[in-house]
Amino acid sequence: MKYVAALDVGTTTVRFHVLDEKAVTVASSVEKVELIYPQPGFVEIDPDHLWQIIVNVIKNTLDGSGIDPKSIVCFGISTQRATFITWNLKTGEPYHKFITWKDQRAANLVEEWNRSMMMKGLRMGSYFLYTFTRNKRFLAGSVMKFMNMQVNLKLAWAFENILGLREAASKGEVAFGGVDSWLLYKLTGKHVMDPSCASATGMYDPFTMQWVDWFLKMLNLPRNIFPEIVDTAGNFGVTPKDMFGTEIPICCSMADQAASLFGSGCFKPGDLKITMGTGTFMNVNTGREPHASVTGLYPVVGWRIGKELTYVVEGSSSDTGILIEWAKSIGIVNNPSETANMANSVNDTDGVYFVPAFSGLQAPINDYTAATGFLGIKPTTRKEHVVRALLESLVFRVHLLYECLCKETSFTYRKIRVDGGVSNNDFIMQSLADLTGLEIERPVSVEMSIWGVAFLAGLQYGLWKSREEVLELRRVDKIYTPKERSRLSRSHSSHVFNQWRRAVERFTNWY
Repeated sequence: MKYVAALDVGTTTVRFHVLDEKAVTVASSVEKVELIYPQPGFVEIDPDHLWQIIVNVIKNTLDGSGIDPKSIVCFGISTQRATFITWNLKTGEPYHKFITWKDQRAANLVEEWNRSMMMKGLRMGSYFLYTFTRNKRFLAGSVMKFMNMQVNLKLAWAFENILGLREAASKGEVAFGGVDSWLLYKLTGKHVMDPSCASATGMYDPFTMQWVDWFLKMLNLPRNIFPEIVDTAGNFGVTPKDMFGTEIPICCSMADQAASLFGSGCFKPGDLKITMGTGTFMNVNTGREPHASVTGLYPVVGWRIGKELTYVVEGSSSDTGILIEWAKSIGIVNNPSETANMANSVNDTDGVYFVPAFSGLQAPINDYTAATGFLGIKPTTRKEHVVRALLESLVFRVHLLYECLCKETSFTYRKIRVDGGVSNNDFIMQSLADLTGLEIERPVSVEMSIWGVAFLAGLQYGLWKSREEVLELRRVDKIYTPKERSRLSRSHSSHVFNQWRRAVERFTNWY
């Protein structure tokens, strides 16, 4: 028997699975990541802590499995995107902790730059060029804005505030990278990154497939710190012998959302998946064409394997699972698993609406000053109404993104493949089917990032011969179909959604 190892380094957990030739997990471990909040708006991860967790999940999985590590033929890695670090190329020592994608330390810089004359001129110039060339790259430039989720201005912040970082970079001693680059460096000594991770930094142009040198100069960022871009699947090197007890070829490294798309079997243009984990990410395979959006959706690279280049259009909402965990932390619910039954125990929210904006509101609202809160609470409001309002808000956020996709793309959508921890919530899944009118397909395992890199690593190694074979290995747990509803019922749903939009307007431009 041959096995595939898959590691997923997420924002809140690190998971390690060993899968057999039928893509069945035969052993796995998971550990929580400790997020650090040193100041309001700062969200960090200690690299030593993260490395220890990675070592622990691998060791615990292998020790408890009885599997001979020599029978593990390949290794795939999935990592969170836009969380970054800089380190010394000579010593390997970091200059600071990981600054995560949820970090808001550059929020003022984001606002200042987006209002600057330079950015206004850049947008106007891009629109002028688009008018004459109809080049989608210029259309994307005409609405370009910095976002807090991206790396660019947070990296600029680091170079202005981390003592000795710029001086070390001038000597060629600094490496920049995401969790993927840092991990590959620790495992193999290589300073590399794949396009799926690079395109989420805000400094890599998916239209030209290069780091944007003029943009780096504009932000005063040294070019020599950036990793080499390599294919998503290939020869990344081998794991250190002391980690597994043997050297295992690393056959792929990719961003978690791209891995989830691949694991969901979204290989064709128009295939749609939604990951509902810490945040929500809606991704559509757009084939060989990057998508230029005017509402805040953004083009990223799904994967590059030899001559195959697959693009993805993405919309996101930063706050999903974290809101349910918050509800637990303040005693609204005892366990996230009970929220679906609580929501179904009442017919509606009693006129209560919730706005999910711990990290602001992303596309198509694009307001990072929005506040989180409930609206419409009254003496008759019960805990169940509050929980239902919170869950409905997560569905409404997805529907806003789906409306953008329908307006901006020419694909016809019939099904949404879902994954992530929140996709286990039956109330949310059925509500999503009812509101979008699409089938919602949930797999047996909702950890699709793991399956994505396991499939891609196995295909690269030759364990599986084709993507058709891989699709046969994917197992569906449940399909939610839209309920047949009366005209009055549809009208009521539309009214509730529009009322929620009104609530959102009340909470925008708050901070």
